[in-house]
Amino acid sequence: MSDLLEIRWHGRGGQGAKTASLLLADAAFNTGKYIQGFPEYGPERMGAPITAYNRISSTPIRLHSNIYYPDYVVVVDDTLLDSVDVTAGLKESGAIVINTTKSGDELRKHLKGYKGGVYTIDARRISEEALGRYFPNVPMLAAIVKVTGLMPEDDFVKDMEGSFKHKFAKKPEVIDGNMQALKQALKEVKKV
Repeated sequence: MSDLLEIRWHGRGGQGAKTASLLLADAAFNTGKYIQGFPEYGPERMGAPITAYNRISSTPIRLHSNIYYPDYVVVVDDTLLDSVDVTAGLKESGAIVINTTKSGDELRKHLKGYKGGVYTIDARRISEEALGRYFPNVPMLAAIVKVTGLMPEDDFVKDMEGSFKHKFAKKPEVIDGNMQALKQALKEVKKV
């Protein structure tokens, strides 16, 4: 499984990290990939730290465990940088994507000497502008797709539009905002 891509998500309950990991799994599946998308959390409560995972490959995936040496890490809430070792096992050939407005120098102080790629995006601002509320998961989903190059952006946007139409069939008014957040995030994620 030399093409196996492993992603670990860090977020807080209610921020949508689990949902984003499942949406990523669906999008990758729709491109013909083999996928896994699953969460790990303790007491399920709003605001508690949660971890979610993705495995994506062009060949069947036989592993069924947590991901200890991810290629990429997504940090949905930068307050976790002080309480969770988000870089644990992170391969330096990969990258970390953080929802933050902090500078690269400020972030590196929290990354325990991690020397790989560091990308940031202000998912709070994007989601508040596009949706009127703070839902960071869609911008973070777009950011990790952009950073990994997992699939062509046009295919991803088209797939997400179909997914949102299905997911929000009874709330179609939120589809446009989610699509706007997705497209804006693809443009705004940046390497620091």
